[in-house]
Amino acid sequence: MAPREIPAESGLLAAELRKSRERALLTQEELAQRAGLSVGTVRGLETGRIQRPRLGSVRMLADALTLTEPDRAALIALARGEPVSRPDDEPAADESPAPDTRPVYAGVRPAQLPAAVPGFAGRAEPLRILDDTAGRPSATMVIAGTAGVGKTTLAVHWAQRARDRFPDGQLYVNLRGFHPTGSPLDPAVAVRGFLDALQVPPQRIPATEDAQTALYRSLLADRRLLVVLDNARDAEQVRPLLPGSPGCMVVVTSRDQLSSLVAAEGAQVINLNVLSADEARDLLRRRLGDERVTAEPQAADDLVAACARLPLALAVLAARAAIRPDFPLAALTGELSRSRDRLAAFSDDSALTDVRAVFTWSYRTLSDAAARLFRLLGVHAGPDIDVETAARLATTSPARVRPLLAELARAHLINEPTPGRYAFHDLLRAYAAELAAGTDSDDERREAIHRVLDYYLRTAHAAALLLLPSRKPLELPPLVAGVAPYVLADLDHAKSWLSAEHATLLAAVEQAFDAEFDRHAWQLAWSVQDFLERQGRSHDLATASGVGLRAAIRLGDTVGQAYTHLGLSLAYLTVHRLDEARAHLLSALDGFTAGGDLVGQANISRTLGWVLWSMEHRAEGLGYAERAQELYERAGDRVGQARAMNNLGWLHTQLDDHNQALDLCLRALAIQREIGDRRGETATWHSLGYVRHRLGDHQEAIACYERSADLAGSFDARYPEAEALNGLGDAHHALGDRRAARTAWTRALAILTELEHSEAADLRAKLRSLDDGQAQGEEPSP
Repeated sequence: MAPREIPAESGLLAAELRKSRERALLTQEELAQRAGLSVGTVRGLETGRIQRPRLGSVRMLADALTLTEPDRAALIALARGEPVSRPDDEPAADESPAPDTRPVYAGVRPAQLPAAVPGFAGRAEPLRILDDTAGRPSATMVIAGTAGVGKTTLAVHWAQRARDRFPDGQLYVNLRGFHPTGSPLDPAVAVRGFLDALQVPPQRIPATEDAQTALYRSLLADRRLLVVLDNARDAEQVRPLLPGSPGCMVVVTSRDQLSSLVAAEGAQVINLNVLSADEARDLLRRRLGDERVTAEPQAADDLVAACARLPLALAVLAARAAIRPDFPLAALTGELSRSRDRLAAFSDDSALTDVRAVFTWSYRTLSDAAARLFRLLGVHAGPDIDVETAARLATTSPARVRPLLAELARAHLINEPTPGRYAFHDLLRAYAAELAAGTDSDDERREAIHRVLDYYLRTAHAAALLLLPSRKPLELPPLVAGVAPYVLADLDHAKSWLSAEHATLLAAVEQAFDAEFDRHAWQLAWSVQDFLERQGRSHDLATASGVGLRAAIRLGDTVGQAYTHLGLSLAYLTVHRLDEARAHLLSALDGFTAGGDLVGQANISRTLGWVLWSMEHRAEGLGYAERAQELYERAGDRVGQARAMNNLGWLHTQLDDHNQALDLCLRALAIQREIGDRRGETATWHSLGYVRHRLGDHQEAIACYERSADLAGSFDARYPEAEALNGLGDAHHALGDRRAARTAWTRALAILTELEHSEAADLRAKLRSLDDGQAQGEEPSP
């Protein structure tokens, strides 16, 4: 029975609803989708045009807004036309709201700060300035200074110490502004990283960079967060990352003064100098122990002087001394002094020359094998490297490369930020690349790049086929001697490897193109295509596919061009840019047609059919879907043929041609059962359930949906399982079995909530309709 309609104080209700929606950072369209109502209903309530709202609709809106119990009760009371009494400390709808202390996004409080460096010494005055600045609204502090002076160390040390002053979390990003072997990080990429840290679901991230920046700032509004922007190139790189909330503080580190940021945004600057002599000695004591430094005071002073009191140089030197506890400090200072004399040609006012001298001294203490590995790491493009890749880079085994990596880590020439993965500070990376260029021939360095690209391509290709076994394998280039792919045991292993290596694989695509390994470039892009699509990483997919397309064009490879056009189309489909998706699909279709690839043509035609149908070009879409089935039949691809039949069945039932739909789906199911395509069966059982439901045969629909859900659950296909459970609930509800409908919808909602899928809102609305004692339906606009 529908709820009775009661007069309401429409003006107060409108203001309260609008305030609650804006606080939740939702548009009217987004709120309507979450609540399962029409946009007209939301708009009518907010403008006061709906004078007698349904209580069920108001409850659905309150649930969608995740209101607190007092706010929910107030909204419902206003809908009933009842007066609302508020505590003295609660503002009315037309008053300024109290600061919102809810978590940043869905209960998330990011904590991205790196670990503070042990043995921090000195910097009392900069720490005092940072403490004082943290209490001011919209504070932006720039820590400027030369390379190796300890800007990042200071920023992270203070941020860790002050984290309790920022209860809504801490964001951190290395902007790579002075990255010797690569370009600075695009601020748009940094914004997307922050949205990931705030756990914004991929499907909720806007398509344009401006909209992404706006969403980032909206999420930080009225919050108290600390944002650390490390190693900035210039003010233009920093500006898009500045939040607009007065409660947030930004700490920027840069080798540049960022004077325009000071002029336009009112940033304050700490010009960081080298340590004082006392601070430098204190650093040595903290790293080496007070007893050792006190026993050789002159040698300690000589070390401080030899390192020009530069923190990075002191840290490297202290590490070297710590792993040689039997060496007197005087012996180390003598060796360091002689090393500086030999590099006198590199001496000038820049502290970089001193850092290079210390690096050289540390490098020369390495074993030959470790020194060679260090140089080779300088030609590796990724942000970090694991043991398996390092072994291929050095043409050795993982067992033999581990001690070499440990030797480099002990000397602080690399670090191990996570177990088994190693990374460089940007100066160390530059030093390693410089050594490689000066020591190893061009051919040796190119061969090292070739080995790593071969390894990444072979392993990523194997992972891609585990993710989607129906994909046609590529014809890969022959392996260079001494390279073997990493063996992936199963689907879960493939997923974990791709997750760990995905940033490195994207860098490998770029490096392959830059080094003119064009075949590797486009085939690597192909290999990560399905993984990136499933992850919702549309920007990464577009970037990799775009580079791959340029490589394939330079190579004159029409097949490569077709595959990378397909990758670009999938990236655009993810963000619903259907016109661009269609253009790339048509280009891909031309490429597969020119290459005589019937299965490729069929796959593109099947996707084109769906795209055109979604664009309301239904006749054309149906034509491409029928063409796909014909091409699969000609190619003898029974998997594709059956899936195309199922697609056609789905389209026909949308046209109310249910008998034709039923015939196509049953034929598809027969083929799939014969060839053992259980994933295909999952989709077809779902289609059959939908057709039976539309025909009014709800009992048969229930059996079909249950079979689809069981199959999907057997191989952990989470979204298809949720789809089947959703349909199962619909069929039970049509038969009047509200308890069974609730069970099915609740199971589906649990899965979609775990996946952070936007369709979860529809399930919540259905469940609320059961609570309200009525079938789900939209309220007409007045």
